Amino acid sequence: MNFEYSEKVQALIKRVNDFMDLNVFPVEEEMHRQVELDLWSTPPLMEELKAKAKAEGLWNLFLPVAYGKYSAGLTNLEYAPLAEIMGKVMWASEVFNCAAPDTGNMEVLAKYGNEAQKKQWLEPLLEGKIRSAFAMTEPEVASSDATNIELSIERDGDEYVINGRKFYISGACRKQCEIMIVMGKTDPTNSNRYIQQSQVLVPMNTPGVTLVRPMKVFGYNDAPEGHGEVTFTNVRVPVENIIVAEGKGFEIAQGRLGPGRIHHCMRSVGIAQRALDLMCKRVGERIVFGQPMIKQQSVREDIAKSACQIEQARLMTLKAAQKMDTDGNKAAKELIAMIKIVAPNMSLDVIDRAIQCHGAVGVSQDTFLAHAWAGQRTLRLADGPDQVHMMQLGRDLVKKITE
Repeated sequence: MNFEYSEKVQALIKRVNDFMDLNVFPVEEEMHRQVELDLWSTPPLMEELKAKAKAEGLWNLFLPVAYGKYSAGLTNLEYAPLAEIMGKVMWASEVFNCAAPDTGNMEVLAKYGNEAQKKQWLEPLLEGKIRSAFAMTEPEVASSDATNIELSIERDGDEYVINGRKFYISGACRKQCEIMIVMGKTDPTNSNRYIQQSQVLVPMNTPGVTLVRPMKVFGYNDAPEGHGEVTFTNVRVPVENIIVAEGKGFEIAQGRLGPGRIHHCMRSVGIAQRALDLMCKRVGERIVFGQPMIKQQSVREDIAKSACQIEQARLMTLKAAQKMDTDGNKAAKELIAMIKIVAPNMSLDVIDRAIQCHGAVGVSQDTFLAHAWAGQRTLRLADGPDQVHMMQLGRDLVKKITE
């Protein structure tokens, strides 16, 4: 394994760092202020930052070269340090058009979409002109098992009729969200549980689509992205809106989640590193019992443990990314599962220590720590709960030994 970055990637690391220092960190408070003025719409400041990043060529950095003219041509390994930098601010990845759920949806459309679907939906997403959502999770079933999904997609002539309810649909609350990729069942009685599902494109303005409410995460509404509860009542879309074909939903979902999971992990390393940096600054300045906090042995231990955990997770993330590049996502599934288990838990540990060192202000709105902790805790559920990854990883490792 060689994790030394090429001159091209080193230059990109510097450019993204410089962009963050000049354009993102200084306006964090202003971004939050603008969001509060119009909760569910992209703030003007975000559009300004997107235009700057696009003009500087810092755009769609997550896309591999196979996706054509809109791509920066980076491998997963090359993208990893850039995603880590973006991860230091919870909304920063959107500035570079590298934000979920759009990234996963763009990858799905690029890999599985037909030419008409790419023209209508992929290109505007790649340009950053619209936003999107991925509607999979349902409140009535354990959605960590995708075969449980109950939303009905029934063929009726030249249309599909969709009925069901979804929740925690990230991005659905935003006014700029124009399209959802919706997962449901076209063949619920098929004896093969893995070909019962399909994925279909549903424009947000389709009659029968109702945004019921924004769901909160530990009390945060995560505006303007939001996590919507959405109902589908006799929603009709053309049969041309099916992605690939009926019965391909589970396969598409698995293909979508591999890159998305590791992107989340890259950002987890970034937010943990920022929390550690803030903790180091705090303990060097804060006086307790007549001396700086850094003089306390327990504080030194917290900093040391945090640095070790971050570096361990960083290296595991890079190893998984490299495996994806060299051998493909399927061959890297064990490493992807490992880092998906490790990275959010690592980040939670580090952020928790940083909160402790900050005392009351650590749980307030005066630092990014409390909201970051909520986001990382949620990540232990998003893209598959820890328990699912551990169950499958344990099964596969034993199978290797015993076969």
